[in-house]
Amino acid sequence: MDDLKLWYQSRTVWGALIAILASVAQMGGVHVDTSTQGDIAANLVSLSGALGGLIAIYGRVKANKRLG
Repeated sequence: MDDLKLWYQSRTVWGALIAILASVAQMGGVHVDTSTQGDIAANLVSLSGALGGLIAIYGRVKANKRLG
């Protein structure tokens, strides 16, 4: 496993966070099934990729030095 990716690009990390939040929600009386948890994780991974692209564009626009 030589490939690197950022933590927020990992479905495993998002899945774990969503599972924790789903458990907390169930204690509050809200039921979130595992299929829905998987869908949420996949959507968050896609969203984080898009957000990363927007941050990169913003950084380039706000940069003080030009590329050469």
